[in-house]
Amino acid sequence: MRFSSFVERIGGEGAAAWEIHGRGARLKRQGKDVILLSVGDPDFDTPPAITDAAIESLRRGRTHYGEVVGDHRLRAAIAAAHQAQSGQPTDPDQVVVMAGAQCALYAAAVCVLDQGDEIIVPEPAYVTYEAVVGASGARMAFVPLKPERGFQIDPESIERAVTPRTRALLLNSPNNPTGAVITRANWERIAAICIRHDLWLLSDEVYAGLTYESQHVSPAGLPGMAERTVTINSLSKSHAMTGWRLGWSISPPALAEHLGNLALCMLYGSPPFIQDAALQALTAEPPEVKAMKEGYRRRRDLVCGRLGNVKGLRCHRPEGGMFAMVDVRGTGLGAYDFASGLLDAEGVSVLPGDAFGPSAAGHVRISLGNADEELARACDRIERYAAKLAP
Repeated sequence: MRFSSFVERIGGEGAAAWEIHGRGARLKRQGKDVILLSVGDPDFDTPPAITDAAIESLRRGRTHYGEVVGDHRLRAAIAAAHQAQSGQPTDPDQVVVMAGAQCALYAAAVCVLDQGDEIIVPEPAYVTYEAVVGASGARMAFVPLKPERGFQIDPESIERAVTPRTRALLLNSPNNPTGAVITRANWERIAAICIRHDLWLLSDEVYAGLTYESQHVSPAGLPGMAERTVTINSLSKSHAMTGWRLGWSISPPALAEHLGNLALCMLYGSPPFIQDAALQALTAEPPEVKAMKEGYRRRRDLVCGRLGNVKGLRCHRPEGGMFAMVDVRGTGLGAYDFASGLLDAEGVSVLPGDAFGPSAAGHVRISLGNADEELARACDRIERYAAKLAP
């Protein structure tokens, strides 16, 4: 039986990037001593007040259909939080609640991109972007984020990448996998490019709540950007709610209407009891959220402090997010061979950076979503493995 051409656009290298993680997960299920540092799933529990709100909602019978675009109270809370953070005047009708930020990004891409369009994407980039853009029929035009610049974006390289086919930019700050944060000055230069060339901006801000020394800037709050920006966000990382699948988009009203139509035929709304939990998270932020952020900062310092002194390795210190990129080229191995050998020899699963784009070749991504003690044990094993390879 034949399939549509659509299935070819949602596969590719991005879908295959998880091979080492899948192998590590299988070994762990078999009872092997494996430390999984290859997936961005926090080890923290969802704060109890949020879970309690969902349980109470279930008991109140909030298990039927809800509003397709999201409960009005939740959309109002999202709008208020975004406006306070970004300075962008935001109406609840601009908010569409989706099943996670991944779903919101997919919806935005297929509503603003057409077959043959180009979208500029800095790389290294999150591996699902390939399929998201492919589903729309558009083509990604990659702009490299160079390791020697700390993976910081260069607005001039974006300007050079614009062609008559360019329809949009897709930017992620803090970046996954690098942890780099786009500065306000660079955002202002990028905004000028968007306005000059009449481009959409898809701003993936799922790690906005996990910035450390740097300040997060929402580009929709910059002059002239509200009418051309789609802000994507969720509670998955900041509130340890990855499995709740609750995210949203904030966009101009006309686009929000189209996104609502897509939600109608694709999701028919998010479960009301999950929305009630999200409302609790946004209106009465639990103290655990601040503790989680401090935990990630501590883990970053632990990993970079340990691996930064290992011969053959160089750790890029992330400014935000929950990952650290480690340059392994000094060991004489490429990223995949290093990651595969590390799993086989020491039982530590990390993700090869090549999966995120050629600029991350020779790097591996380490998740900070494990307990301090487990990260310390993983660093022991990585150091031992690297010592065997050092020339």
